[in-house]
Amino acid sequence: MSKFGKKKKEMPAVNTASLPDIVFMLLFFFMVTTTMRETDLKIENPRLPNATEVKKLEHKSLVSTIYVGKAKDKRLGSGDKIQLNDKIATPDDVTAFILNERSQKSEAEVPFMTTSIKADIKSSVGTITDIKLKLRDVGALKLSLSSRKSSEIQE
Repeated sequence: MSKFGKKKKEMPAVNTASLPDIVFMLLFFFMVTTTMRETDLKIENPRLPNATEVKKLEHKSLVSTIYVGKAKDKRLGSGDKIQLNDKIATPDDVTAFILNERSQKSEAEVPFMTTSIKADIKSSVGTITDIKLKLRDVGALKLSLSSRKSSEIQE
């Protein structure tokens, strides 16, 4: 027999020296790529209607969004409510909202501005028509109605 016995090789310990670097790179990546929600919804999350032909809006910075639906806070009453930015409004406030949005953009961007209406599937057509009439009065004729893409036609 030999004097020298076989030594068992142990697995070396995992080197964790670069772990903080990786963690901070991931943290920095998510901080840079994440966008925060611009408005706090005061209406219930709108259930958008289905559509077969859907086109995605390209310049999100030129889109002004109007939300229509039932209010989360029952003290505001029943029926459809309109939300402009972070406030519950009436159709008469739409004109001032659009003019305010235009004043924040340069003159070259104003013709490309789009107004998007995100209305609940059960919203009244009368409320949406009132908004459309106010948009027509102010000359905001580029209008988008938000919807979900439907894979098959509903009957």
